[in-house]
This record gives sequence, structure tokens and C-alpha cells, in this order.
Amino acid sequence: MDLLCGVDHFECLESQNLDGQCGKVRANYSPTLTQIRMLAISAKEVEELRSKGHEPYAYRWDRTHTANQLQEIYKHLGNGEESAGEVDLVSIAGRIVARRAFGKLAFFTLRDDSGTIQLYCEKERLLHDQFDQLKTLVDIGDILGASGSIKRTEKGELSVYVNLFAILTKSLLPLPDKYHGLTDVDKRYRQRYVDMIANPEVADVFRTRAKIVSEIRKTVESFGFVEVETPVLQGAAGGAEARPFVTYHNSLGRDLYLRIATELHLKRMLVGGFEKVYEIGRIFRNEGISTRHNPEFTTIEMYEAYSDYESMMNMAEEMVVRCALAVQGKLTIDYQGLEISLERPWRRESMHNLVKEATGIDFNELGNDVKVAKEVAIKALGIGPESKDKYSIEACPSVGHVLNEVFEILVEPKLLQPTFVLDYPVEISPLAKPHRRQTGLTERFELFVCGRELANAFSELTDPLDQRERLEKQVKQHNEKREASSLQEDSAEERQKKNDDDDSYEVTLDEDFLTALEYGMPPASGMGLGIDRLVMLLTNSPSIRDVIAFPVLKIQQ
Repeated sequence: MDLLCGVDHFECLESQNLDGQCGKVRANYSPTLTQIRMLAISAKEVEELRSKGHEPYAYRWDRTHTANQLQEIYKHLGNGEESAGEVDLVSIAGRIVARRAFGKLAFFTLRDDSGTIQLYCEKERLLHDQFDQLKTLVDIGDILGASGSIKRTEKGELSVYVNLFAILTKSLLPLPDKYHGLTDVDKRYRQRYVDMIANPEVADVFRTRAKIVSEIRKTVESFGFVEVETPVLQGAAGGAEARPFVTYHNSLGRDLYLRIATELHLKRMLVGGFEKVYEIGRIFRNEGISTRHNPEFTTIEMYEAYSDYESMMNMAEEMVVRCALAVQGKLTIDYQGLEISLERPWRRESMHNLVKEATGIDFNELGNDVKVAKEVAIKALGIGPESKDKYSIEACPSVGHVLNEVFEILVEPKLLQPTFVLDYPVEISPLAKPHRRQTGLTERFELFVCGRELANAFSELTDPLDQRERLEKQVKQHNEKREASSLQEDSAEERQKKNDDDDSYEVTLDEDFLTALEYGMPPASGMGLGIDRLVMLLTNSPSIRDVIAFPVLKIQQ
């Protein structure tokens, strides 16, 4: 069956309906029906190929060049010229993404991982009935191998002048409309493989991501850090405050947790004698989904003995700057219409001072009176009685929590240029060392760019007694809040909200980590940096789903 609907024009499978008519007819079919019918057509083509002795799912193809290599090698070739010497016989393979026909001539656009090149097919040049097979059995979406010489057409298109071809993989489903692409955002994420075929620039994001991860490794290893691996399945979820995924191990007869951080095991490595360690790993948190949050994401966590959080500020700058230069070649970048300067040094300011700048409130003057702190914060923010921000502030158990809520509500979204926010309250920093000069604070920073947290770091707490006390207090506060919430009688909607709330999970102590600290951990600094968010920044991607190849999505109804 010849599915070409005409000659002398480019086309796509959107134009190749069952009746051999113009693609506009296909609008009358539902997508499911279209797929079923196209599968039937393709299945017949597979049978026909096999009946003629051709296997449509090949084992291999020996190729000599990529499309981009040919474009570079033969860029000097003039219009109408052919290179037909023995060294110019080339073999190439890739997916057919467009085609056109002129009677005894046919042109195919072949795309491989490096780029595209044209296949110039002439009936007299091909043996037997191969030209007819090209017209009737090769569809857009098929993966083809082709051999021949190199020719540049009169119109300047570099081409493989084909004398032999083979269908390597027969595509059974149609690709999206060539002219409109794959525009359904949900489908793009669910069928990323189709997204990358239809929108080649999408694959470039993942190539850039690979380059960023590689540059991160080069950077930290140039400073003497050693890459290690720690467990994904853990007996206690620790190192952060987040709801974990829980699973059950049949042989062990116990619950296990997907890790919510790599921190506690990396610190165990310091106890064991390593002095500079890092891990690039997948993290899992059973929480909400947004343009900045995915249930699984990638971080680099790193720990350095005998250093403090100042060292990690310098390391954060070094990593991000090197990555930007590696993929952008400059330190002034555009992110969603905003010009971001990554020139060092970046601003460093305390949380207290940033909140005071924004609100006029000096939380240092409020002491430990949490009631007064809440009243002052609510008044300064000007939030109404039904506001979720008011609820969040009223739920705060300490002045430090109130300060952090005000910061997150008012200050954080405005931190567009790279900013290190320093010296967090001890109440919200259970793993950070007490500030050496300011009571009630810790030596902790978070790095913000474009209003988003990019990194979190501490001078690490090494006192095992202080660490136990803080973690026990955190567990107690969390479980009291959880218990109080469970006693309330709620509507179905409110119960669902609680199921989605971060406080509805159980928190337990990691006793083995505390035991490790009791053996002694050297003074150290540590940092976690979100690789997905860094890739978003350096690829100008608005959503985290754009930089994760296969993001988690809701089940389609």
C-alpha cells in the first residue's frame, strides 16, 4: 500500500490515513481508533516484508558515520557535486522523520543521535524492486539503515546517495503531526520517548543534564572528594524532615523506608575515617507534586572533615559556576525572562536580617515569647483570618518556627539573584552545629536562586548528646502534633487534606546513627544540592518535569 498522499511535498503520518486521503479526514477518528487502524496497516507491512525475505526487526547495522560527522566532513562539497570515491562510501542509520517523492526520485530525512541528513534515492540506482519498497513499505517513524556515496543536491542539501537500504525497525504507531508536534503536555511527560522524537530539543535538555552531572563530579573530585554509595532502603528515614515511602521486606519481616536523604549514612563514613565523601543519588519523598517537586529527585550530598559551613558556601559557588561555564559558556544567564548573574561572590545574609529588611521586625527582640511573635508576624504580613499562611503561623511551636514561616512566605520568593541565607534557628535545624557567636541559632545556610532553594548546608553537629536531645525533641513535637490531629473529627475533605499533610507520617529515631556519633565524628561541614533544580536553572526549564526524563504522574482516568 502506498500511503503517500501526493508528490513534491513533505508529509507526515498525520497525512497517512487508512483511505489514502488527505490527513484532515483523520480528525474524525478518535486517537484510540487511529492507533488500532495504524497498527493493523503496519502489521500487514511487517508480514509483507517477511514474505519477501526481509526481517523488519534487524539484529545490527554496521554504520561508518553519524549524521553530524558527515555534515562536518563534507561541508566543503559544492552544490550538485558528488563524492563517489572508495573512501566516500558511507553507511548510516537512524529514524525517518520526513519524506517526499518525485516519480523516480524519493527523499527521506534521517535523524540519529547527532542530527539529520537527507537520503537521496533514485530508482535506477537501487537494485530490483527496492525503490518500490521504499515508497510502499518505509513510513515515517521507521528506523532505517542506508549505504551509498555522498552528494550535495543542486539546492544545497547534503545527502547520502543511496545504493542500499534496510528497514532495521518497523514503527507500528504514527508519530505526532510534523507541523504541530506533540503539544499535549501531559502526554509529553507520560510518553517521553515520543516527546523526544517529535521535539528533538527535549533530548538536548537531558544531554545538558548529563554534562552538568559530569561537571559536578569533576569539580568535587578535583578537591579530593571520594564518591560512595549508601543504602536506598533504610531502617529509619532520617537526615531531613519529610514523609517517607514505606515498604515491607518479606524475608526480614520488617518495614523499610526509601531514603529521604543520604546524610546520615554519609556521616557514618566520616566516623569510619573518610574525610571527604560525596554521593549523587536518587531521593524519595512521599509528598506533593508541583513544578518544583517530584516524589523522586536527585541530589549531591557531600561532607568534608575539619571544615565549617563557610567551606560549603565556597564549594557551592564553585560547582554552580563551573557547571554554568560548561553548558552555557557564560555566567550571565536567562531564566524565564529574568537575567541571573552567577558572578562571584554571591550575597551572604542572615535570615534575621533578611526578614527585618522585608518586614521591619527584629525577631532578636522578641525573645522566646511565641505568642507575641505570632501576633507580630500575622500583623506584619497583613493576612486574613482564613488564610493558609495564618494557619501555618499559628501552628508554629516556637519563635524560630515563626521566623522561618515569615521568611518562606515573604522573603524567599524575592531572592532572585544567588543568595546564601545564613544562621537558621536551632528549632528547625536539628542536624546543624550551634552558632558559635549567637545563641539560639545554628551554622546553617540555604542557597536561593530565582526564589527557589538550591542547596542546604551546615557546620555539622558532632555532639552525640546534643544530637540525641534535638532529635528526640523533634520526634516528640511531630508525634504530638500528629496525635492531636488524629483526634479531631473532620469532614471527608479535611481527612483527605490530612492524608496529604506532611505531619501525618510517623517519625522514629535512627539509633544506629546516634551510636555512630558516640564513637566520634570529626568537625565537618556538609551540603546537599538539588541537581534537578540546577538543571532547570541552566536549561531555562520552568518545571522539574522538564528535566526528569520520566517524572511521576497521576494515573490517567
